[in-house]
Amino acid sequence: MLPVLLIVDDERSTRDGLRAALEDDFEIYTAGGLAEAVEILKSEPVQLVLTDLRLGGDNGMEVLDAALDRPEPPTAIMMTAYGSVDTAVEAMRRGAWHFVTKPLNLDEVEMLLKRALRNRSLESENRRLTEQVRDQSGLDRLIGKSPAIARVADLVRQVAPTRATVLIEGESGTGKEVVAHTIHHLSGRPADRLVIVNCAALSPQLLESELFGHEKGAFTGATQRRIGRFEQAAGGTLFLDEIGEIDSATQVKLLRALSERTIERVGSNQPVKVNVRLIAATNKSLRELVADGSFREDLYFRLNVVNILMPPLRDRREDIMLLAASFLREFAKENDRPVKPLSDAAQALLVRYPWPGNVRELRTAVEHGVVMSNDEVIDTRHLPAFLSDPPPADRPATPAGEVPADDPQWAKINLDAHAEFNLSALEANAIRAALAHAGGNRTRAAELLGVSRRTLQRKLKDIEG
Repeated sequence: MLPVLLIVDDERSTRDGLRAALEDDFEIYTAGGLAEAVEILKSEPVQLVLTDLRLGGDNGMEVLDAALDRPEPPTAIMMTAYGSVDTAVEAMRRGAWHFVTKPLNLDEVEMLLKRALRNRSLESENRRLTEQVRDQSGLDRLIGKSPAIARVADLVRQVAPTRATVLIEGESGTGKEVVAHTIHHLSGRPADRLVIVNCAALSPQLLESELFGHEKGAFTGATQRRIGRFEQAAGGTLFLDEIGEIDSATQVKLLRALSERTIERVGSNQPVKVNVRLIAATNKSLRELVADGSFREDLYFRLNVVNILMPPLRDRREDIMLLAASFLREFAKENDRPVKPLSDAAQALLVRYPWPGNVRELRTAVEHGVVMSNDEVIDTRHLPAFLSDPPPADRPATPAGEVPADDPQWAKINLDAHAEFNLSALEANAIRAALAHAGGNRTRAAELLGVSRRTLQRKLKDIEG
């Protein structure tokens, strides 16, 4: 479909000449004066207006005003044989996008109109993305009516406009990153960068370089200087996810960054000033990590200026259907499908399930239902099997927390009489049970245990010797 252009000029020869030159690329309407132009603006989806400044007894500025007064105003370009700086300034001040003088260069006019159209498209896309970010990053993303999520929303609203460091704690999948995005969006600085680092995904050396950057030659493979995430987030927000996984050496450097607002790139002793707002998240209790000596107490106090504890989904069951409704709309749109309701049985199943993977697990289950349903509703048979399937008939149900004795990969551990006092053995048993429940899927098992995949892999190596 061609873009719609309105040409307004009191000289018929000018209108006809412009039409002939431009009709291959535009759907064109023409008007000889203000009244005719206004009628076209009211009745047609005009995107571009090219109007003369002098229109016999009318004034092209009035056409400009009428065009810009439309609910979706077109982009306007003024043309005149009486070009002057004052006229151009006045036209631009009143909202014209550009200004050309007669006699017209038709190639120049065509190029200008196409530039105006591209600019209009970019502005439209920018508005759409801005609205999308606002919709996805405001408090409306903290979906729920439970007292637990209301407390979280109150804390977010209170802390967001400040520069205070925030520590978000909670089980995996409870929405800690959503809270970080919301705090950043409501901070009054949403145009500045939100930089995210998953601390558990990197080795200690790589994490140090990722956070603080490095100089050329700092280590093997460092062929050029690299700016770290602290510097990349200058003026904005740095979100450190799984903060409990960082090693002791990186903890020291992070403490200095928070205390002195300076960093040093790897391979340099030159301090670099940094101005960032720090938000950290963990699925562990940092207080317990401090108690067992694996996390610095002074760093914990620096991080824990404001603490937000994300409730597990099992403690906010009144929010399950609100979250499910939001996910239904999201995935219906994403998969170009109609929004379908959940059957009563499906709703009951979702509310009854314990959701060890929390909101993330619910989101996955709803997406599965949207994709699998070809009916008018989403029923229990469209939801993932793990929500409702009983153990196979030829295999007795395994008591909760135990590993099936005949599991081919994760054999049940036999503990001696004092095993209940052996923490290492209990931990190994819990890991094997989680792996059995997850069918050997380590990512799923890590979520059940409330640890990162990296931590689980490390513990498995210790168990397996």
